Amino acid sequence: MNRFKIILLLIISSAFAKTVTLQAQSSNKNLSQEEQKIIKWVESNSTESIAFLKKVVNINSGTLNIKGVQEVGDVFSKAFTAIGFKSEWIEMPSEMNRAGHLFASTKGDKGKRLLLIGHLDTVFEKDSEFQQFEMVNDSIAKGPGANDMKGGNVVVLYALKALSELGLLKDTQITVAFTGDEESTGKPLSISRKPLIDAAKQSDIALGFETSTGFDNATVARRGSSNWKVTVTGKRAHSSGIFSEHTGAGANFELARILHQFYTDVRGEDLLTFNAGIMLGGTIMDLKAQESKGSIFGKGNVVAQTAYAQGGLRFISEEQKERARDKMREIVSNNLPQTSAIVEFQDSYPAMKPTPENYDLLKVLDQVSQDLGQPAVEAYDPGKRGAADVSFVAEYVACLDGLGTMGTGAHTPKETVQLNTVEMLTKRTALLIYRLINQSR
Repeated sequence: MNRFKIILLLIISSAFAKTVTLQAQSSNKNLSQEEQKIIKWVESNSTESIAFLKKVVNINSGTLNIKGVQEVGDVFSKAFTAIGFKSEWIEMPSEMNRAGHLFASTKGDKGKRLLLIGHLDTVFEKDSEFQQFEMVNDSIAKGPGANDMKGGNVVVLYALKALSELGLLKDTQITVAFTGDEESTGKPLSISRKPLIDAAKQSDIALGFETSTGFDNATVARRGSSNWKVTVTGKRAHSSGIFSEHTGAGANFELARILHQFYTDVRGEDLLTFNAGIMLGGTIMDLKAQESKGSIFGKGNVVAQTAYAQGGLRFISEEQKERARDKMREIVSNNLPQTSAIVEFQDSYPAMKPTPENYDLLKVLDQVSQDLGQPAVEAYDPGKRGAADVSFVAEYVACLDGLGTMGTGAHTPKETVQLNTVEMLTKRTALLIYRLINQSR
């Protein structure tokens, strides 16, 4: 981040924070006495929450750093246990090469049953040059996973600490699920996401604390994602015979036809996108598909006998996903002369559809925000968000996501978190949880 951008971000975030603070000071009349106590507790423990964030950011927890993910999980586990939650580390099979998940829970029958979702891992592995929490100025810090999403995890923890220490979690059912492999999900999904789905089936509402895009919106829908690959075979021959009945078109022309028709015939539905991330074509191919790389050998005077492409598909519903796949299958089957092709699909994240129940949750959050003197909250454009763990549970419960911290540069060595928004987001989260656990089922 260059100096101008840092200064501009600081001015905007500081001005906004001051505005929200002034509004909040005049809005306490909208809060009950218990809610005002919650607000005061969060304010009194704000400095501690930032120190906790620094502590967990400074522990490397790249997805493949199994010990690091477990170490961060242990820090959070002890913190949840200290406020009366029962913590459990759920191991994954060793062949999956994933650390596992932290679940912490309370049991009771009062109000809505909540599932609070975060993740412990980051995209920054042990060999990354980006390892430490560092202050950029007095209100912005940078660090690996500071915003995506250890900041969101800290918001969850300190919101629950406020409620617990004020005696407001008695007889409630709350499950905290911090997965250890959100950035690179363990396969098969039927194993890696089973604990999360099982928890959702025992809950009424799921709240996701992936990074926030601002005080004025939240996520009621997220697109799902899946992978696709096309493998093409042609007839190897001297190029002088290309397009003849005997030689045909070759693998490269067939792959080009397929991708062009994907673009012209599949593209068009709202919120449906697909991308060809890798292409290889020639005479001899050395493909390492699992590593998303490969090499190719070919000559201009030899008709290509093999071609390959792989990419991703994003969709807002399972129905939309299947329509796109059916069109892709039809295109792939209509081969040029002397070529053949197959398309294969691999599911990754399901879609989180914008249901009426999700919008009802948004209304609750909007009211909380305005009662705090913060902005009205509207639904965020799902086309601008990637997939997340909350999508796995959207089939079973009402959901909101994007409730975590604010910052910039996620997944890059310039990742920042706006520390002066953490306190306000923790207040919002604590009041949202408080109101939901006091609603009837």
